[in-house]
Amino acid sequence: MQLEEKLKQLPNDAGVYQYFDKDGRLLYIGKAKVLKNRVKSYFKFTPKLLPSDKLGPRIYRMISQTAWIEWIVVPNEHDALILENSLIKQLKPKYNILLRDDKTYPYIYIDYTELFPRLEITRKVYKNKNIKYFGPYSTGARDMLDSIYEIVPLVQKKSCIKGKEACLFHQIKRCHAPCEGKISTAEYSKIVDTAIDYIYNKSKLISKLQEKMMEYSEDFRFEEAMKLRDRIKTIEKSQIKSGVDLATNENIDLFAIKASNKKAVVVRMFIRDGKLTSSSYDFIKINFLDEDLNIDLDEAYKRAIINYYDNEIPVLPKEVLTGIELEDKEDIEEFLYNKFSKKIKIVHPKKDKKKDLVKIALNNCDELLRIDSSRNQTTIYDELKKLFSLQTIPSRIESYDNSHMMGQATVGAMVVWNDEINGFERKDFRHYNLESKDEYSQMREMLIRRVESFEKNPAPDLWVIDGGSTLLKLAYDIVNSSGVNLDVIAIAKEKVDAKAHRAKGAAKDIVHYKDEKGEYRALKLETSDQRLQFVQRQRDEAHRFVINFHKKQKRKEDKQISLLQIKGIGEAKVKKLLLYFGEFEKIRSASIEDLKEVLNEKDATVISNYFKENED
Repeated sequence: MQLEEKLKQLPNDAGVYQYFDKDGRLLYIGKAKVLKNRVKSYFKFTPKLLPSDKLGPRIYRMISQTAWIEWIVVPNEHDALILENSLIKQLKPKYNILLRDDKTYPYIYIDYTELFPRLEITRKVYKNKNIKYFGPYSTGARDMLDSIYEIVPLVQKKSCIKGKEACLFHQIKRCHAPCEGKISTAEYSKIVDTAIDYIYNKSKLISKLQEKMMEYSEDFRFEEAMKLRDRIKTIEKSQIKSGVDLATNENIDLFAIKASNKKAVVVRMFIRDGKLTSSSYDFIKINFLDEDLNIDLDEAYKRAIINYYDNEIPVLPKEVLTGIELEDKEDIEEFLYNKFSKKIKIVHPKKDKKKDLVKIALNNCDELLRIDSSRNQTTIYDELKKLFSLQTIPSRIESYDNSHMMGQATVGAMVVWNDEINGFERKDFRHYNLESKDEYSQMREMLIRRVESFEKNPAPDLWVIDGGSTLLKLAYDIVNSSGVNLDVIAIAKEKVDAKAHRAKGAAKDIVHYKDEKGEYRALKLETSDQRLQFVQRQRDEAHRFVINFHKKQKRKEDKQISLLQIKGIGEAKVKKLLLYFGEFEKIRSASIEDLKEVLNEKDATVISNYFKENED
């Protein structure tokens, strides 16, 4: 069926539409109140089917490449918006604007139901009206909190208040010992207010830290001074100086977006009780930047707002300020109302202090783009894209490896590289316990499990596989079946006489990739080539991570096997013990009385005596 025939079948319902090119690659996902009207507006039908003359350059090029269309009908426009957002995150279409997921940002919070409350960090939302939140923070939350606890004599640990006598923190004047009644709740409340003032006034906090840093330097405590210096730098990164006092107690969120010919950035500012408490920013992933096409700022703002509020938010704003006037902003307002049962206005301020705040945010966008442009002329990521015919410049890279020994302790691992920090994102590393017995099936099992998690944790830009052409083809089969736009390369040791060349004393690797024509290629680079070294670094980190996990799992299995060596203790009894105690070490240290909770007295005695006789 031709595209023109497909377009005639469009329904008069709300839904989500998808454009594909001649090779079946996903180009774009959009939502519509009426699918027939929206999709047909992209085309003109006489004298033949062509892109509409009213389209901007980016959309015109996209429609020129469109060879096929699919759609999903939903009950209403709100459901279409939710589905569109979910599919864009999962499938990473070429012409959509892609943003980082915001759900990992931490908040600082305080629970006023406690007699002597403390400031803490959380990524969860607690349903309690007496909890006050500050944030979110893309960086610096832990450094701020550590600094406040060093400067302000709050209750230092959760366990402190439960104690009956003053501890070391009281002796070093870091706590007033409410556990001994040395301070009243009213006096302590003033200390809490001082701590919160440092959250609202980061400049004040930084000045205090700079004073301490000078004291350390004068006392020749240079290591401590350097730690404070690094902490100050981190806190400064999270700070936007507004100089604007709204003179109200409003809660307002602000979004500002700007784009250069290379990148786009979104700055978020969060005003609580009329004061700027935190800010964050992200560079926006735009797959078509290499084609030098302008982005649609209206779409970027909508995507940024939906992406942020598609999570639980502890403090909802009265209104959301934007850097431009949004078209169809009622759609976003309806989305917010359906999500939170609260009316939240989308406003582009034209005057007064709110307009000044937006201007400050837009100026910060300009500065971030300037700094990024000055340090990123031609990067290793540009080189990788060119060398391996990648669809996009990779900014987030996942690398995979697996390990086993004679089918025992079969495990896999994923490590993650993030170009924004120019390093490994260790909190996103993952281990996999695998059922498969051969390396091909193990990699297949691991990659399929990763694809199935794309809805919760969106796909990266590039996969690096430890293996050769066979595993590269496997990875692409899995990627293509999922419909996601994702590049893959594989790195394998050079074989000499069917043995890895590395075993003979040289680290010569071959990188396998798919070129622009879809043909599989193998590339041997000089060992001094920085592009090869970068890929090797990804592979080596995945290898290190999986081997450490393999050793740990192997030790655990070996210990379980040692239990089976005890006369009269079979697999069923071992499973009972592990279900009850949870881990081997607890079984090893358990008393006969504890063991009798699971097994009979005879078996309990046998196991206890075995471990006593075989103590390391």
